[in-house]
Amino acid sequence: MSLLYKARFKPALLITLINIIGFLLLFIIPSDNTYSKDFLYVGLILCVINLTTFCILYFFNLGDVYLYLLTAMLMSIGIIMLFRLNFAYGKAQILWYIIGISVFFASYFIFRFFKKWNKLLYFYIGLTVFAYLLTLVLGRSESGSKNWISIGKYSVQPSEFIKILYCFALACFMSEKPKKDSFFTRTFIGISYRDIAMAAYVYMCMGFFVLQREWGTALLFFMIYFTVIFIYDKNYKIILINIAIAVFMSYAGYKFTPHIKNRVSIWLDPWSDIMGKGFQITQSLFAIASGGYFGTGLGQGSPYSIPEVHTDFIFSAICEEMGVFTGIAIILIYFLFSYRGAKIALNTKNEFCKALAILLTVSFAYQTFIIVGGVIKLIPLTGITMPFVSYGGSSLVSCFISMGILVAISYTEK
Repeated sequence: MSLLYKARFKPALLITLINIIGFLLLFIIPSDNTYSKDFLYVGLILCVINLTTFCILYFFNLGDVYLYLLTAMLMSIGIIMLFRLNFAYGKAQILWYIIGISVFFASYFIFRFFKKWNKLLYFYIGLTVFAYLLTLVLGRSESGSKNWISIGKYSVQPSEFIKILYCFALACFMSEKPKKDSFFTRTFIGISYRDIAMAAYVYMCMGFFVLQREWGTALLFFMIYFTVIFIYDKNYKIILINIAIAVFMSYAGYKFTPHIKNRVSIWLDPWSDIMGKGFQITQSLFAIASGGYFGTGLGQGSPYSIPEVHTDFIFSAICEEMGVFTGIAIILIYFLFSYRGAKIALNTKNEFCKALAILLTVSFAYQTFIIVGGVIKLIPLTGITMPFVSYGGSSLVSCFISMGILVAISYTEK
């Protein structure tokens, strides 16, 4: 076995070792003082999933295998913590992981072998509008946001899949090279019709999210849009106009929307209402501080004191029981994931794939920043999931679709 061969297998073996240690700890020191062999069985299943997927990607040379290894590390930490919080959460997340891997390979092959993705702009826009309207009509409210659709005993969050359509649509706008004297080459006050049409689509999406009171996703969509025009658009007028619009909307939202005003006031001073509106963020800060550098130990903390700990605040629970160093390691993994995504984009010659890779990568990066920043009180808290770590089927499946597309793009660069 060559040294290169061994080196490429080391990260997969390290992830396997972390899973073995994590599930052995869950078995030896369970939170309810009972020993369950189920922890050992699910730990074995998780190791098999990780190693099998890695081997398929590596031996069949399907693309950037390190992108999956980073994901497997995040998934492993998240699943271990979910099993510690609630066995049912962990079991459901394992099932979603299996579905996610299946969707990952499906999206990989579909994207790789269908070549007309850059020709479907109007399809993406139409499907986006349809998904929004469906959510407004059939959606149910949860935590103040009308962003879930119930299908039998299951719930789907359409915004997670709209995010992918949004990236595809923006990639079409930015990669298209309109013919001379076409509609998109015309200008109005020095701004091309293409930029105006793209801005109209973006603000339509944000408007729908405002109606659903899904502020975090609206912020995410604007950050993705602003990044892509900053990278691609040479007309600084459109950038300055969007900055002005963002400042105005932020001020108007704070001034006339009680929900946003409350979030900002809680962010500025959560201690003034520690048992009321500031309870979530203060408990999050207490948990992170009590964990110290190395954590209280798996099963030895008190993460249940944090509301929504398995979704929005799972990062706080990880820092409490696994330590701040583990929290820093997770952030570094996201940095590496973003680096791999940026590298894929830079190495790809196809303009549509390049734009799409940038959009999907910054989507992961900004989503992580928004949730981690909110949990540690760096920015006002918004309800958004932590990619590959938080509990949730819709989020996990959409993340694996995006990663499948990124890996498929990485294959084309070879």
